[in-house]
Amino acid sequence: MNAQCDIGLIGLAVMGQNLVLNMADRGFTVAAYNRTTRKVDEFITGPAKDKSIVGCKSPQEFVDNLKRPRRVMLMVKAGDPVGQTISQFAPLLDPGDIIIDGGNSYYKDTMHRLNELEERGILFIGTGISGGEEGARHGPSIMPGGAKAAWPHVQDIFQSIAAKVGPNNDVPCCSWVGPGGAGHYVKMVHNGIEYGDMQLICEAYSLMKDGLGLSNEKLYDVFGRWNAGELDSYLIEITRDIFSVVDPETGNALVDMILDKAGQKGTGKWTGQHALDLGIPTTLITEAVFARCLSAQKDKRVRAGKLLSGPGDALKAFRKSVDDEQFIEAVRQALYASKICSYAQGFFQIQAASTEYGWDINCGELAMMWRGGCIIRAAFLDRIKEAFDRNSGLENILLDSFFRVAVASSQEGWRQVVSSAARIGLPTPAISAALNYYDGYRSERLPHNLLQAQRDYFGAHTYERVDREGAFHTEWIQMRREPKEY
Repeated sequence: MNAQCDIGLIGLAVMGQNLVLNMADRGFTVAAYNRTTRKVDEFITGPAKDKSIVGCKSPQEFVDNLKRPRRVMLMVKAGDPVGQTISQFAPLLDPGDIIIDGGNSYYKDTMHRLNELEERGILFIGTGISGGEEGARHGPSIMPGGAKAAWPHVQDIFQSIAAKVGPNNDVPCCSWVGPGGAGHYVKMVHNGIEYGDMQLICEAYSLMKDGLGLSNEKLYDVFGRWNAGELDSYLIEITRDIFSVVDPETGNALVDMILDKAGQKGTGKWTGQHALDLGIPTTLITEAVFARCLSAQKDKRVRAGKLLSGPGDALKAFRKSVDDEQFIEAVRQALYASKICSYAQGFFQIQAASTEYGWDINCGELAMMWRGGCIIRAAFLDRIKEAFDRNSGLENILLDSFFRVAVASSQEGWRQVVSSAARIGLPTPAISAALNYYDGYRSERLPHNLLQAQRDYFGAHTYERVDREGAFHTEWIQMRREPKEY
């Protein structure tokens, strides 16, 4: 058989199909395979008709159609399905061939697979892909990492199909991330930031809808204005659009007909778990995960709502006293400052993981990879790129001159929103976590000297002193004052 295909893709769900179509549109010939061969037929006679796409009915036919080095891309469900697919296709490949996992695999699984395939001479790339169905079809953000020797063989394909940004719309949102599990790691943190962004927007929505009593029409205008300013981003844009959609069955706003139970697939949770392993305070993302967990307890919340009291008439008094436009601006400031903290925490965690694993991730280039195509794309990622251009060793983007000023100018509204939410009984776990992180990060001294004293008192865990080096322990019971009678 004449090998004619530049790359092959396994897994023809919507994301896989759209990536194949994207590749074909960019001039590549693509082999397509799916475990259920009926899907191959439907794809070839449907969306792929008359395109440079070859439908394959067996693993051997698929491999035989690929030019060398063979490039095999997997778009299958993360976990066991990835491992099973690799086990099925790796024996058909030769040393120097390349396997690309384009799903949301856990980065440690990627590291393990990389090492296993390396022993067989096969190059492995763990590739984060963001942008959803639309991005896959017209230009996603692509985050490849793993075997660096494979990069020259896939670079042209990946950068051709990726989203483009820059003044001339010619900078691809794809570059090499790093070795090992770096590609899937940054995609994991990307999704964690996505969790944080979405939770922040939901809290802003609640403050205006439940706090001020704004209509969906008014909310449409608010988010439209915000998207024209420094909050310009994909998630703000689609939030605006959501408020304009009417449910055809009831005639009500569709958003009001949706049950308030959030789902999740695990990448946000993984981000929070590894932040704890690293000892990194990724608090906003972790709160966003917990907020989804709490939302899922719908029945329990309904029961609790009938028994637990709130702040009485505080909401009624708030609506009478507050100036709507002034508070909307305060919410915008709170959202902007909190969003900056979300990205600050995400990049801080990536830097820590990069150091831990020796990945040498370029955070400025990563910001540009996220500038287009992906779910968290936002205008201020240009500012993050500029911050790392000014200082490649920047410890935290909050310390950059642009972001210091941006947060300082938003502080008044940010603090007003957090205090108002507490007074009227509206939960703002992510906005509050962001402010607490900011205040904690800027505090030269925190009350954890007392915590260390407590640990040493009950567990002899020792402590350090401010006036000299070393580890110290005190016999607290012997030295304490005798307690009074009260």
